[in-house]
Amino acid sequence: MNILRKVIFVSAAISLLLFHAPRSVLSQEDSSISLARRNNVFALNLYAKLKDRDGNIFLSPYSISTALAMTYAGARGDTATQIAQVFHFESEQATNNVSFKRLQKSLNDAGAKGSFELNAVNALWAQKGYAFLPDYLKAVKEDYNAQARELDFKNAAEASRGIINTWVEDKTKNKIQDLIPQGVLTDLTRLVLTNAIYFKGKWESVFKKDMTKDAPFNLIDGTTCQAPMMNKTEEFLYGEDADAQVLSMPYQGNDLSMVVILPKEKDGLGRIEKDINIDRVENRLAASGFLKMEAVIVSIPRFKITSEFELADTLGSMGMPNAFSESEADFSGMTGKKDLFIGAVIHKAFVDVSEEGTEAAAATAVVMMAMAAPGHPVKEIKFIVDHPFLYIIRDNNSGSILFMGRITNPLK
Repeated sequence: MNILRKVIFVSAAISLLLFHAPRSVLSQEDSSISLARRNNVFALNLYAKLKDRDGNIFLSPYSISTALAMTYAGARGDTATQIAQVFHFESEQATNNVSFKRLQKSLNDAGAKGSFELNAVNALWAQKGYAFLPDYLKAVKEDYNAQARELDFKNAAEASRGIINTWVEDKTKNKIQDLIPQGVLTDLTRLVLTNAIYFKGKWESVFKKDMTKDAPFNLIDGTTCQAPMMNKTEEFLYGEDADAQVLSMPYQGNDLSMVVILPKEKDGLGRIEKDINIDRVENRLAASGFLKMEAVIVSIPRFKITSEFELADTLGSMGMPNAFSESEADFSGMTGKKDLFIGAVIHKAFVDVSEEGTEAAAATAVVMMAMAAPGHPVKEIKFIVDHPFLYIIRDNNSGSILFMGRITNPLK
């Protein structure tokens, strides 16, 4: 069976899990912090798999983890074990669900303060009349706030696709459109789980537009392009080590920040990416004394990008092949039978970084098919982002990486 497996990214996060039925069926600890760290380990492991792609990258690890957490809640046996190992989920599924519930509430509570927009939502779209276990539907509703809504994939797959895509567009302020491509939903579709996250925030200290000037940006191939560079001198959290300069720019409210990791060498991005792992990131972001308030002369490009990925094969190669196998998948926690497997993982992400701030959104779709069978600075530091760099948008309270990516060419 030829199964479409496509993943897309955008600067808000939406995660869709599409489950298809088989052809034979047709006729006490602060868990948000510990979960954030586990999600971050997955985020960096996934990035290590995606970094060999050409060009800019942007994704929402939080969105992908949430989408797969809802799937994991219905996995059993080796399928569940493999998913837990890849995503670093807790082995007790009920505990894992509650951890995600608390983290999502923490993020939405931060957005509700009014300093910035941040909203993470989930929904579950089930085949009309298909027998899902009440306990599974209850867990997804209570812990992910994903109310089950019935659609008729068997007889109206395209109409169902339109309904889900419209929901995604609405939750991402139209930044993610047509998340599910034509042909992904078929008469085999039995379940689609969606997670959407949208963020829009102003910098705590905005860049003045009249200070933005075109300047050379060094590309990986050794050439340069003229990029619109935003400029300002301000006090920021700043640190550096032998390989990179690190700058943290807060958004209004100080709950979220963008962290820019700039290699010291103009061709140093590859070396930074090769060594990226949770310990190095935590040492740069959380280690006591590494980031200090300094006066920094900042020059950073304005950019807007959309990234698309296919994740099914990537996740399978990371250690969870059973979930994508018609013969091995076990999602009996959803239906009481081994009748579903993941046929596609779709993620799409968009980010727009400007003088005022950042807008970001993302979407992930997992398609399951049926089985065939403050300080006082003493010096000024230059942070001139004129060559490829990494960036992370993180929740400062939990440490969770909500979005991450790299810029190799700010004009593309």
